[in-house]
Amino acid sequence: MAFRLPAARHVLHDLTQAELLQRTLHQATVRATDYGAPNIRTEVLARSKASTFIVSDDPDSEPHQAIDRDEWERVSALQDAYIADQEMVQVDGYIGDDPERRVPARLLVESSNVNIAGMQHVLYFHDEEGAGEAFEPELVVVYTPNLGVPGYPDDRLIAVNLDLNVTRVFHSDYFGESKKGGLRMWNKLVYDRGGLALHAGCKIIPTDRGDRVGLIVGLSGTGKTTTTFTRQNGSLPVQDDFVAWWPDGGISATEAGCFAKTFALSARDEPTIHSAVTKPTAYLENVSMDDAGAVDFFDESYTKNGRAVFGFREIEAADASTIRAAHFLLVLNRNENVIPAVAKVEGPQAAAFFMLGETTGTAAGGKDEEGVFLRVPGTNPFFPMHHDHQGNRFLELLERNPIDVYIMNTGRVGGGEDVEGSKKVRIPHSSAIVKAIAEGTVEWEVDPDFGYRVAAAVPGIDPADLDVLQPRRLYEATGRATEYADRVVELKRERAEHLGQFPSLSREIVDSVR
Repeated sequence: MAFRLPAARHVLHDLTQAELLQRTLHQATVRATDYGAPNIRTEVLARSKASTFIVSDDPDSEPHQAIDRDEWERVSALQDAYIADQEMVQVDGYIGDDPERRVPARLLVESSNVNIAGMQHVLYFHDEEGAGEAFEPELVVVYTPNLGVPGYPDDRLIAVNLDLNVTRVFHSDYFGESKKGGLRMWNKLVYDRGGLALHAGCKIIPTDRGDRVGLIVGLSGTGKTTTTFTRQNGSLPVQDDFVAWWPDGGISATEAGCFAKTFALSARDEPTIHSAVTKPTAYLENVSMDDAGAVDFFDESYTKNGRAVFGFREIEAADASTIRAAHFLLVLNRNENVIPAVAKVEGPQAAAFFMLGETTGTAAGGKDEEGVFLRVPGTNPFFPMHHDHQGNRFLELLERNPIDVYIMNTGRVGGGEDVEGSKKVRIPHSSAIVKAIAEGTVEWEVDPDFGYRVAAAVPGIDPADLDVLQPRRLYEATGRATEYADRVVELKRERAEHLGQFPSLSREIVDSVR
């Protein structure tokens, strides 16, 4: 049955971005930076995984936290009654810009938190003439930051009804719940239409053999945005957070802007993002700022998960509509032991490493995930169905539309900072690797332990740093060969056991990591 939007005391709709920005600057929780951008201080500092529930006929059978339909009806009635006395802001737009595949979406949020509407407006694609009367949303987010639901963690609830394609958000003022609320439901739509949603950035890299399109898959905070925006051969970003991979091999974008982490952001290391974030058209969230309005991206006293929203129109970016297919895919892995800076994986093993989604959690996932080793299938915590589907669909699409797949470690090799002889995989290392992959200039050799290919040489990486590309060499050079061998055995066992937990996952995917 079709979803009817709750009736409010008053609804502001069709506001322009300029109007939303001005209203945000007058919001109680906002201070202006010295360059005129709003900086919002929120109470909730990251997405609320513990408060997120899927609506289900059989909650116990779901791979995620779930509530039954009676509870959905109860909290829906609670929210609808609250909205009846509120002034709300409605924002309409599209997830995606491809006229054949874009999804009309709507956000309804309290006007006291108009920044959420303004930020979402930046990320939605819009028709130049406006949505008009014919606009019918397929996905809806109803957002009441100031209404709590007792009985849930911190009285906070994100209720996801995949049958209605409606997400109701209670008692969180963190913008990410709006952004991910729409994209989580979009994940299922893409899957139902034969494709796969990838938690990935996308970029175009010019080379002598033509433009190469790369996808960068990674958990929030592991270098996905940095890798996407780092320039190689004048490369341009296309998308920052999610893309769809379709049965015909096509790639489509989702958003017209970026929700970027700002901690440790510098003009030297990330000039494109820094330039966009320091414009008056950006929305900052929880960025440290002094009394004069000067921001400090390195101050983590309030949170390391400071964020900023900006539109791709504010930077030099490629037109998402020009993308037809991808040439390569990187699975980012922030690790600290035996994972090389880059490895090439093929077939079922590529699907396995995509499913493993190994990385170290960051502040983007909240305090419970920060600094913790994680395995997140597809590095996509927003896939709302059984994760077996991700791995099997990935292998199916890879076999139908072959592209090169790589693991890329953005962390360290040989241990943490406190381990003598360990090495950091620096941004220049990663940039040189991406450039060489696009140009086809990496020299590969088979790794005897894991069976994937590791780099024997990468143009732009000093031979003295070869042990970043081949961890076995680093461990042997530091007298830790036995430690390395033990870790190889342990990893193979752990990986096979982990993948074996997914009952419907293809057996060839599981066997590929043994």
